[in-house]
Amino acid sequence: MIKSNTAKIITFFLLSLGIFSCQMPPDRTLTSADGTDGNWLLHGLNYAETRFSPLTQIDSSNIDNLGLDWKLDLGMKRGIEATPIVKDGIMYLTGPWSVVFAVDLSTHQLLWQFDPDVPKSFGEKGCCDVVNRGVALYDGKIYVGAFDGRLIALDAQTGEKIWETLTVDQSKPYTITGAPRVVNGKVIIGNGGAEFGVRGYFSAYDAQTGEQAWRFYTVPGNPAEPFENEVMEMAADTWTGEWWTYGGGGTAWDAMAYDPELNLLYVGTGNGSPWDRTKRSPGGGDNLFLSSILAINPDTGEMVWHYQTTPGDSWDFTATQHIVLADLLIKGKQRKVLMQAPKNGFFYVLDRTNGELISAEKFTYVNWADSVDLKTGRPVETQWARYDQANVDIAPNYDGAHNWQPMAFNPELGYVFIPARETFSNYGQDSTWKYNEEGFGTGVGWNLAIGSLESKPTIVDEKGTKQGKLIAWDPVNQKEVWSVEQNNIWNGGLLATASNLIFQGTADGRLTAYNAVSGELIWETELYTGIMAPPITYLVDGVQYLSVITGWGGGYGMKNKHTDVVLPGTLYTFKIGGDAELPQKPIALARDLINPDWEVDPNSIAMGETLYNQYCGTCHVVAETGGGVAPDLGYSIMVGNQAFEEVVLNGMLLPNGMPQFDDRLTKKEVEQIQHFIINRVMQIGK
Repeated sequence: MIKSNTAKIITFFLLSLGIFSCQMPPDRTLTSADGTDGNWLLHGLNYAETRFSPLTQIDSSNIDNLGLDWKLDLGMKRGIEATPIVKDGIMYLTGPWSVVFAVDLSTHQLLWQFDPDVPKSFGEKGCCDVVNRGVALYDGKIYVGAFDGRLIALDAQTGEKIWETLTVDQSKPYTITGAPRVVNGKVIIGNGGAEFGVRGYFSAYDAQTGEQAWRFYTVPGNPAEPFENEVMEMAADTWTGEWWTYGGGGTAWDAMAYDPELNLLYVGTGNGSPWDRTKRSPGGGDNLFLSSILAINPDTGEMVWHYQTTPGDSWDFTATQHIVLADLLIKGKQRKVLMQAPKNGFFYVLDRTNGELISAEKFTYVNWADSVDLKTGRPVETQWARYDQANVDIAPNYDGAHNWQPMAFNPELGYVFIPARETFSNYGQDSTWKYNEEGFGTGVGWNLAIGSLESKPTIVDEKGTKQGKLIAWDPVNQKEVWSVEQNNIWNGGLLATASNLIFQGTADGRLTAYNAVSGELIWETELYTGIMAPPITYLVDGVQYLSVITGWGGGYGMKNKHTDVVLPGTLYTFKIGGDAELPQKPIALARDLINPDWEVDPNSIAMGETLYNQYCGTCHVVAETGGGVAPDLGYSIMVGNQAFEEVVLNGMLLPNGMPQFDDRLTKKEVEQIQHFIINRVMQIGK
């Protein structure tokens, strides 16, 4: 009897540790996630966010036989940026308006769909479309950040809501587009909104109850009120003026990674609000913690170290781009490193134990800074970088040398693969700027990147390309191994595999595969819809599959498209020997520039342009690209007709996400906007 009781006690103890359990405890499951079991359990596949799959069934010897196996039309025509999560044959993904889908990968059928019913009026609070980058999976629950600021937990089997908590003040222009991360039983989520004037932060919530565990603000608030902690008090010393009036910015809207051994959560922060430092912090200063990488204790929310990539950011050079963790042999010493290729064009290698800068080199063309000083960790800015004396062509621009699209790291080759781009824009301080609580840039128009000083633009050199680049980068020697030039700058995120393949979707609607060693394009297929989301790979019944979601949109895609027609988002799944029918090229309808029977009032054009920049220019263009998700108003038959007023003032297209402006615009002002549009079309047509 004693022996039996002892055995029961031991068995209970071992079960509590998960040793005899058929399933590991949820935290250990995530800690050990690496794709070897055929699942894709975390946003970046693993906590290090390498996006490197160990699966090798698909390789260069058989990739010619890679074909479409099945597809699922999601029926949503806006931008899709999600990385799916796959566990035991079920895929979880998100679409526009934070809608969650669960798909049975054996039957290819939709198991359930959850719509958080985000009010369509919230669409105008986002700078860059109503996108969502995915969910987190933990202990039988799916977590999604809704566009309107709610964090929601769903039953993974049924899609029924378990709990939800509001993470933002909805009276302010906060949004959530990033994927949550789960660390030590806590769901971590940030938010966006710096373009519209908010104070950035990220928060941790109990995964079981939704109760807030801690919150970390990325910029200080009003010094007249008590600072949340000593870190915020220290950060306030790097600001001047009344920055809190404008929000400050620094939103943590995407990049996160986690080191279980060090128990450190790494978070990238965003740009200032407004962009130009002379407006938000007129006395200068580094403006901590804008454009920074923060190392946080995930149990307490306390900061352990920080590194600022762009002190006193004035260019929208966010550090919210993908963070990758690795162990590298550098100068004969094994280093635990953190790697990032943020917007500003420098590739950073940091010691992730303490934030020490190991190296930083340009990975695309950069002219705002000559180098990064390894002693101080600060960029060596060019004398005209702050565009305070003249309009200046700055490279890269606000689209960045690399944006949110994830890179990938192959630890066997030692290469980081970057979906990069060469960009530039003409920056200038806006002498007419005044604070505006509503609208992009918390002022009139863009306020910069428009060359708004009266002096002629200063062309700093003849480098004027705008193109995409796929780069293989050696982070130890900080140099390019190979690169592929691409016609478009807004191509999708990357997937690396142990068979030395790199997969990427493109803005012009192709899914491509490259040899990771040489950069040779070895396979591609036409899907005819722009791809922003990164591909993933996984096993179902022992067979390797490759999936990618099409769906054009996002900040760039709202105005621009690189395929003939913008089609609804679709989940495409490939395998070796797949023989399903590929999509056919859609037929684009011919369109002409508008020709309203209007006599343009010269006195209305200037005011119309100001109003257009403030309320329309974030999503629309006029007689430029033909438009992306949002139509080019130069081709809109509503301009010059009563329908334009019905849309703008009366909300006729509010169900589609087109804002209703009757609380901000008068009929006279709507007419002035049309005068500007029609005049622009007339000028183009000459």
